[in-house]
Amino acid sequence: MPGNVIVTDQGFARDSQERDFTSVEDLGAGVTALDLASDTDAALLAGRLDGVEMIRIAFAAFSDGRGFTLARRLRLMGYGGRLRAHGHVIADQYAMARRSGFDEVEISADLARRQPWEQWQARADWRAGDYQNRLRGQA
Repeated sequence: MPGNVIVTDQGFARDSQERDFTSVEDLGAGVTALDLASDTDAALLAGRLDGVEMIRIAFAAFSDGRGFTLARRLRLMGYGGRLRAHGHVIADQYAMARRSGFDEVEISADLARRQPWEQWQARADWRAGDYQNRLRGQA
Protein backbone atom coordinates (compact mmCIF):
# COMPACT_ATOMS: atom_id res chain seq x y z
CA MET A 1 0.00 0.00 0.00
CA PRO A 2 1.76 3.22 -1.11
CA GLY A 3 1.96 6.19 1.22
CA ASN A 4 1.01 6.11 4.86
CA VAL A 5 -1.49 3.60 6.19
CA ILE A 6 -4.36 4.34 8.57
CA VAL A 7 -5.01 1.67 11.19
CA THR A 8 -8.51 1.38 12.68
CA ASP A 9 -10.36 -1.41 14.45
CA GLN A 10 -11.62 -2.46 11.01
CA GLY A 11 -8.18 -2.81 9.39
CA PHE A 12 -5.68 -0.99 7.22
CA ALA A 13 -6.92 1.74 4.91
CA ARG A 14 -5.72 4.67 2.88
CA ASP A 15 -6.15 8.11 4.33
CA SER A 16 -9.63 9.35 3.46
CA GLN A 17 -9.08 12.59 5.39
CA GLU A 18 -7.02 14.57 2.90
CA ARG A 19 -6.33 17.73 4.87
CA ASP A 20 -3.76 20.43 5.30
CA PHE A 21 -2.59 20.12 8.87
CA THR A 22 -1.70 23.34 10.67
CA SER A 23 0.88 23.70 13.42
CA VAL A 24 -0.22 24.86 16.85
CA GLU A 25 1.70 28.10 16.27
CA ASP A 26 -0.65 28.90 13.38
CA LEU A 27 -3.85 27.86 15.17
CA GLY A 28 -6.60 30.37 14.47
CA ALA A 29 -10.05 30.77 13.01
CA GLY A 30 -10.80 28.45 10.13
CA VAL A 31 -8.30 25.74 11.09
CA THR A 32 -9.89 22.30 10.80
CA ALA A 33 -6.84 20.02 11.09
CA LEU A 34 -4.08 20.46 13.65
CA ASP A 35 -0.65 18.83 14.03
CA LEU A 36 0.68 18.56 17.58
CA ALA A 37 4.00 17.43 18.99
CA SER A 38 3.74 14.90 21.81
CA ASP A 39 5.12 17.44 24.29
CA THR A 40 2.39 20.04 23.59
CA ASP A 41 0.82 21.45 26.76
CA ALA A 42 -2.89 20.63 26.46
CA ALA A 43 -3.77 23.57 28.72
CA LEU A 44 -2.56 25.95 25.99
CA LEU A 45 -5.32 24.58 23.73
CA ALA A 46 -8.21 25.13 26.15
CA GLY A 47 -10.93 27.14 24.44
CA ARG A 48 -9.04 27.20 21.13
CA LEU A 49 -10.27 24.01 19.44
CA ASP A 50 -13.67 25.14 18.14
CA GLY A 51 -13.91 24.11 14.51
CA VAL A 52 -10.91 21.75 14.70
CA GLU A 53 -12.23 18.49 13.28
CA MET A 54 -9.03 16.47 13.44
CA ILE A 55 -5.88 16.49 15.56
CA ARG A 56 -2.82 14.46 14.62
CA ILE A 57 -0.34 13.85 17.44
CA ALA A 58 3.21 12.98 16.40
CA PHE A 59 5.13 10.14 18.05
CA ALA A 60 8.85 10.68 17.47
CA ALA A 61 9.71 7.27 18.98
CA PHE A 62 7.69 4.27 20.06
CA SER A 63 9.31 4.58 23.49
CA ASP A 64 7.83 8.05 24.08
CA GLY A 65 4.37 7.79 25.65
CA ARG A 66 3.64 11.51 25.98
CA GLY A 67 1.31 11.39 22.98
CA PHE A 68 -0.98 9.00 24.86
CA THR A 69 -1.15 11.42 27.78
CA LEU A 70 -1.85 14.36 25.47
CA ALA A 71 -4.69 12.46 23.75
CA ARG A 72 -6.26 11.60 27.10
CA ARG A 73 -6.03 15.20 28.29
CA LEU A 74 -7.65 16.47 25.09
CA ARG A 75 -10.54 14.04 25.56
CA LEU A 76 -10.92 15.05 29.21
CA MET A 77 -11.02 18.70 28.08
CA GLY A 78 -14.00 17.79 25.91
CA TYR A 79 -12.41 17.50 22.48
CA GLY A 80 -14.78 15.32 20.44
CA GLY A 81 -13.18 15.42 17.00
CA ARG A 82 -11.02 12.79 15.38
CA LEU A 83 -7.70 12.04 17.09
CA ARG A 84 -4.93 10.38 15.11
CA ALA A 85 -1.62 9.03 16.41
CA HIS A 86 1.07 9.59 13.78
CA GLY A 87 4.56 8.21 13.44
CA HIS A 88 6.36 5.66 15.55
CA VAL A 89 3.49 3.68 17.05
CA ILE A 90 3.73 -0.10 16.93
CA ALA A 91 1.07 -2.81 17.00
CA ASP A 92 1.78 -3.58 20.66
CA GLN A 93 0.70 -0.02 21.50
CA TYR A 94 -2.58 -0.07 19.58
CA ALA A 95 -4.78 -0.94 22.56
CA MET A 96 -3.18 1.87 24.59
CA ALA A 97 -3.73 4.30 21.74
CA ARG A 98 -7.43 3.42 21.57
CA ARG A 99 -7.91 3.53 25.36
CA SER A 100 -6.23 6.93 25.61
CA GLY A 101 -8.64 8.41 23.08
CA PHE A 102 -7.17 7.95 19.62
CA ASP A 103 -9.58 6.99 16.85
CA GLU A 104 -6.85 5.76 14.53
CA VAL A 105 -3.12 5.41 13.99
CA GLU A 106 -1.17 6.56 10.93
CA ILE A 107 1.89 4.46 10.14
CA SER A 108 4.35 4.23 7.29
CA ALA A 109 3.83 1.69 4.51
CA ASP A 110 7.14 0.11 5.59
CA LEU A 111 5.86 -0.48 9.13
CA ALA A 112 2.60 -1.86 7.72
CA ARG A 113 4.65 -4.44 5.78
CA ARG A 114 6.71 -5.37 8.87
CA GLN A 115 3.68 -5.47 11.17
CA PRO A 116 0.73 -6.67 9.05
CA TRP A 117 -2.89 -6.12 10.00
CA GLU A 118 -3.04 -9.46 11.86
CA GLN A 119 -0.63 -8.08 14.47
CA TRP A 120 -2.77 -4.98 14.94
CA GLN A 121 -5.98 -6.99 14.86
CA ALA A 122 -4.77 -9.05 17.82
CA ARG A 123 -5.03 -5.81 19.81
CA ALA A 124 -8.17 -4.43 18.12
CA ASP A 125 -10.41 -5.71 20.92
CA TRP A 126 -8.85 -3.03 23.10
CA ARG A 127 -11.73 -2.96 25.59
CA ALA A 128 -11.22 -6.61 26.56
CA GLY A 129 -7.84 -5.98 28.18
CA ASP A 130 -8.96 -2.89 30.08
CA TYR A 131 -8.44 -3.81 33.72
CA GLN A 132 -10.39 -0.74 34.88
CA ASN A 133 -13.54 -1.95 33.12
CA ARG A 134 -13.01 -5.46 34.49
CA LEU A 135 -12.78 -4.02 38.00
CA ARG A 136 -16.01 -2.11 37.42
CA GLY A 137 -17.64 -5.24 35.98
CA GLN A 138 -18.13 -3.58 32.59
CA ALA A 139 -15.91 -5.71 30.38
